[in-house]
Amino acid sequence: MFNLHGRFVWYELITTEPDAAQKFYSNVMGWGVLDASVPSRAYTLFTAGSDLVSGMVDLPEDGKRLGGKPAWIGYIGVQDVDATASRISGLGGTVHVPPTDVTNVSRFSIFADPQTARLGLLRWARSPLQKTADLDAIGQVGWHELLATDWHSAFAFYSELFGWQQADARTGEMGTYQLFSSGGQAIGGIVTKASVVPAPFWLYYFNVDDVDATRRRVEDAGGQIFNGPVKLPNGSRILQCMDPQGGIFALRGKRAHESIGYFKDAAGRKWSW
Repeated sequence: MFNLHGRFVWYELITTEPDAAQKFYSNVMGWGVLDASVPSRAYTLFTAGSDLVSGMVDLPEDGKRLGGKPAWIGYIGVQDVDATASRISGLGGTVHVPPTDVTNVSRFSIFADPQTARLGLLRWARSPLQKTADLDAIGQVGWHELLATDWHSAFAFYSELFGWQQADARTGEMGTYQLFSSGGQAIGGIVTKASVVPAPFWLYYFNVDDVDATRRRVEDAGGQIFNGPVKLPNGSRILQCMDPQGGIFALRGKRAHESIGYFKDAAGRKWSW
């Protein structure tokens, strides 16, 4: 089955400077690059070894005029993009890009949840462009984290839309970090964001062998570190970063998946799980 309903099946970097972003992520992550452009649209694929990781597209001019910023977006596999998109407004979300075909590749839609965090829906046209990756594979996304205005209502929305289930929860000084699962596997966490985080968003953690060495590459390539590295109780290390164009992403050491959230509040107190 190509589209496991409720699983993350693709990621895209939407950026203002594709050439510079390509160089940055190639240097930092060691990703290879493939050109998948068509006459009407430039499109770049990032690879880890022989496996695809994600795509990259230029932020459209109308998006720039409306104040759009570089960002990573994840796509959830669904069996019927149109039917799923039609449910979103009834659940309080907003469809920004209606169901659209990419000829011979996929049908997709982009939406915002009721708290404005953005995700996509996707069904591959034929065989999947990317197989469902091992969450521990180096270079791939290993964890998905939602910084929400209110984690309870955010989880209720996604549970109703995708059938996500509550897994374990962790409680720290700043609240509950709720893990969620799909198909019996924990794939991410939802937490009520700290006040220092200006708006809800999804954060994607890419697996690396050595977080400290990758941190140096981020800085050498012109990126910024805004949290970490932080060593977690399970022994993994995490790091949260911004690329030179302003896209936010995160890194983690290769370990068994555990809850891995970390932010600082306005007082500078650490919030880790």
